[in-house]
Amino acid sequence: MRPAAALAALIAGLACGGGGPASGPTPGGVEPAPVPAAPPPPQPALRVARVRGTDLHFVERGAGTPVVFVHGSLGTLDSWRPQIDAFATRFRAIAYSRRYHPPNAARPDGRAYALALHADDLIALIEGLGLERPHLVGSAYGAYVALLVTLRRPDLVRSLVLAEPPILPWLARTPEGDSLRRAFESAAQQPARRAFARGDSVNGIRHFVDGVSGRRGTYDALPEAARARLLRLAFEMRLEMRADPDAYLPMLSCPEVGGIRNPVLLVTGEHSPRLFHVLTEELARCLRAEETVAVPGAGHHPQADHPTFYNSAVMGFLMRN
Repeated sequence: MRPAAALAALIAGLACGGGGPASGPTPGGVEPAPVPAAPPPPQPALRVARVRGTDLHFVERGAGTPVVFVHGSLGTLDSWRPQIDAFATRFRAIAYSRRYHPPNAARPDGRAYALALHADDLIALIEGLGLERPHLVGSAYGAYVALLVTLRRPDLVRSLVLAEPPILPWLARTPEGDSLRRAFESAAQQPARRAFARGDSVNGIRHFVDGVSGRRGTYDALPEAARARLLRLAFEMRLEMRADPDAYLPMLSCPEVGGIRNPVLLVTGEHSPRLFHVLTEELARCLRAEETVAVPGAGHHPQADHPTFYNSAVMGFLMRN
């Protein structure tokens, strides 16, 4: 699946459907009775956990060792629809929406959008649900959150799957990385911040989506329904873009990250923008990671771009750990 098309699927959720053989007359002119299509599996019931003064919505399915899925920017618990049913065959699969992300309340609560805020929320969610050493599976900013949780509370985490956490301060360590960082800031973050500051949510989201995909015009190429769903996330994205950069994208110490002893799988998309490949390479170096998977044909959202490959690779890693 092309990254732009997969982004639309990630936003809109999965739609069940499809066709069968072409219809037509049968010998003797007798039409066979139609075979009813198998109904799609019911969606998991939406649940709510009261965490640190806010309500976090989540879904869960399956039983056994828990796996908690942590979405990225412009994401919700629905970002993991291609994973929940698949992982529930072997695990207790849980996907939640982070603070400020739908269907959670879109209103100020006196707290600043920060990596530590979301990490503390996740720690409290794990403890509040009584989860015993879950696997954490994070995408993009959600991977950044999961990484900080593991640094702070390694005792809570069984293993860690990280797909392209945007640890942008690390890019400044090399000339190539610093050039990529400055290009991303000038093409995506800075114009998005300016747009949100003047109340222009459409252009704010447009700049961000085009920037993380690495392709100008990605947002405009999305179906109208997908763009409308993205606009529902304007409140949280506005908070992200106007956050203190040092709290939103804090510098993490390579030696500290290298001290993580939990099993780690790094995931990257074959067609992700170069800056995410550079960050994954740096993270692998710091972690001395033994397992890195490049999802073929995928961009920055590999769990949506190629869910079959992603699910197989990640589930295999979790089963070994």
